Amino acid sequence: MSHTRAFPLNQHLISVSGQDQLNYLHGQLTQDLNLINEQQFLWAGHCSPKGKLWGAFKLFKHQSKFYLLGSPAECEASAKELKKYGVFAKVEIELHESPKLFGLLTNDFAATCAQFEISFSDEHNSCEFAGGIALKLDETRLIVLLNDDAELPNGITLEKDATEFEEAAILAGEPALSSDYIEEFVPQMINLQAIGGISFKKGCYTGQETVARMRYLGKNKRAMYIVQGDASQAVEDSDLEIQLEDNWRRAGKIICQVFNRNSNTYSALAVLPNDTQSDATLRLKQSPEQLVSIQLLPYSLEDQ
Repeated sequence: MSHTRAFPLNQHLISVSGQDQLNYLHGQLTQDLNLINEQQFLWAGHCSPKGKLWGAFKLFKHQSKFYLLGSPAECEASAKELKKYGVFAKVEIELHESPKLFGLLTNDFAATCAQFEISFSDEHNSCEFAGGIALKLDETRLIVLLNDDAELPNGITLEKDATEFEEAAILAGEPALSSDYIEEFVPQMINLQAIGGISFKKGCYTGQETVARMRYLGKNKRAMYIVQGDASQAVEDSDLEIQLEDNWRRAGKIICQVFNRNSNTYSALAVLPNDTQSDATLRLKQSPEQLVSIQLLPYSLEDQ
């Protein structure tokens, strides 16, 4: 059996190139663009002037261009806004709706890298290789963007369904927004600061005032949580309820979810009040028989 499985990803890309690409994006995104290079990717948010997110992206550099990788809804919204203000800068902005993009799950990271002829240095998480570029998410997960003329190496098991890779992203606490939640949350509500997606030392960018207020004045009252429960069938919902004694009350919003039919498990990311107790009893509003519990985040929400 192959130690590496590849999952075709339903995600889009935005490429930004041109003479002013760094300065332009630096004034648009929550991340410090000076930290991004071909060996280092970081998370970044793109906000409205009111500080609400159009998207949360993996931001990387490849072949002298900056790329933003996110959900279709995030990329479509963000590309529209970037193009709107990009007319005042020397930049070219392009939305890529069908990139050759794969998520990899591996139980032998070194062997997987050898298959692709990828070589990460110890402190870096991005690597260009002959077939494209690879992003290291952790020791079991990678994302590869293949060049148009490149294919997956022999010996890789290609899966038809990306459920398991999406589930792994949820359990890693990695946010993704659907069309229902574009311009709904400030970055801290989906834990962007906790995964290194906000620079509080850089200069001005769109929405900075709101983001800074959330940090320094303690205005943010919500956070993103992992919730999970046993399930006999696939369910989808947008709202969670919390049990308070004998009653149920609205708790928060589900921003992404997945059902793993192999383990009969429902997993989701939900934005809840940030004082929600870890042992709270929760259920889906439209499927009240589906109970879920809060799982431990793999990172701290405390300000660094």
